[in-house]
Amino acid sequence: MQVLLVEDDEPVAESLRRGLRRYGFEVDWVTTGAAALAHRDPYDVVLLDLGLPDTDGLDVCKALRERGNVPIIVISARSDETDRVVGLELGADDYVSKPFGVREVIARIRAVMRRAQPRTAAESGPDRYGARLTIDRKAARVHVDGAEVALAPKEYDLLAFLTEEPGALMSREQIMEAVWDANWFGPTKTLDVHVAALRRKLAGVVTVEAVRGVGFRLEIAKESGDGTDGRGGTDGKGAEVT
Repeated sequence: MQVLLVEDDEPVAESLRRGLRRYGFEVDWVTTGAAALAHRDPYDVVLLDLGLPDTDGLDVCKALRERGNVPIIVISARSDETDRVVGLELGADDYVSKPFGVREVIARIRAVMRRAQPRTAAESGPDRYGARLTIDRKAARVHVDGAEVALAPKEYDLLAFLTEEPGALMSREQIMEAVWDANWFGPTKTLDVHVAALRRKLAGVVTVEAVRGVGFRLEIAKESGDGTDGRGGTDGKGAEVT
């Protein structure tokens, strides 16, 4: 996933960039509003500071929104309710006040991307991962080699979440919030039970690696064909394990 980070505070930007890269994000960093508006490379989400040296970040937010529907998350030291309201009314999808943790920002990125997904879901068919796995997100059905795999509701939700970014490391907190609930107070051991179920039912198709003290990483199993793994076989989101 490609992130455009608009932040003039170098220590904040470097910390955020390192953290996002650890979780599999690609980050382009610019320090001014002019550079953000001149940035032509495609990106999936914008992290936008409001206190920029050349212009008010709210003006940048408005200009970006007028260009299209790319998700925008404001990251700012301004915690006043008025700034929050204005930012959201100008087109921001979320607002995070400094100081913040990298995991919080990642969770918010995931959330806005999930909300943005339905805008294009109707235009696309089932997502294909490698040569064997397809996920029909509209019908909530999973097929391997053309045969449907019976998954419990939460097993499906877990697979759907982890395959949003194959290869990305997801923390336990991110997964629990996305698949269960932000206010889940039950044992997190239930996550391990569902991961074990996916490993059993999708053996040889995906691998779910446990990263001690952090969370899980799903990879699409390596295929012996022409190497065109990943969603749709061309964009690299489900790249082979090498």
